[in-house]
Amino acid sequence: MTLIADSGSTKTAWCITDGRRHVRHLLTAGINPFYMDKAGITAELQHVQAQLACTVQRIYFYGAGVASPDKAALMKQCCEELFPSAVAEAYTDLLGAARALCGTAPGMAGILGTGSNSCFYDGRQITDTVSPCGFILGDEGSGAALGKRFIADFLKRRLPQDLHHAFCAHSRLGNDEILEQVYRKPFPNRFLASFTTFLHQHQTHEYVQDLLQKNFDSFFTSNIMYYDYARYPLHLLGSVAYYFQDAIKATALRHNVSIGNIEKSAMPGLLHYHT
Repeated sequence: MTLIADSGSTKTAWCITDGRRHVRHLLTAGINPFYMDKAGITAELQHVQAQLACTVQRIYFYGAGVASPDKAALMKQCCEELFPSAVAEAYTDLLGAARALCGTAPGMAGILGTGSNSCFYDGRQITDTVSPCGFILGDEGSGAALGKRFIADFLKRRLPQDLHHAFCAHSRLGNDEILEQVYRKPFPNRFLASFTTFLHQHQTHEYVQDLLQKNFDSFFTSNIMYYDYARYPLHLLGSVAYYFQDAIKATALRHNVSIGNIEKSAMPGLLHYHT
């Protein structure tokens, strides 16, 4: 049996397959070795192990934070210790996105979810990428970046009055609680990205439309413009890409970028790629 994982900062989608059909899907919390130590990763993997009653021979783990050889080695070690019968391979979620979206064709692949990332993929491997820099220094167009700007405007009382009242009724979060979540609690990027649900519900509001345009403009100008965007399409993956695709397509049109596939999840494409 083969176990495939598609892990972001917020959640990890798993599929166990015999290579011909999809057998079972699981969902756990995100596993990010950039932020998590071996004990934390192992604890999450144990949730998966406890739900499987079969022998796993191969593991393909694609995840946020698996961008360096040492983090890939850590993920491989954790997987093989929990599943001793398996040979594990760990790759960045960006390669997972490229394989899921492009298959074996060249093109640009991007992720717009809790975080953001992008690359040029030649049909076999990633040949160029612009550093996403994380939600403090970058992650333009991501849920964390959208939430960061929105929450800053809320705390600074820069929101239009009607949107301010709507958000207060929606969240019931006090200023101190928000600051506590951002500066003292773990995974502030997940907390900030959670506000994209509210933004989606109010995406026709003039303020939200302006917020989306500025953030997606920044994603294109800070990332996509550095690739050969005139010759190849841009394929996008992630919840932000999926739910705000109209705003993204409008932004792409302004920058003369051709949009290809937009998918919420990489798993269907990864299953096709590996089976």
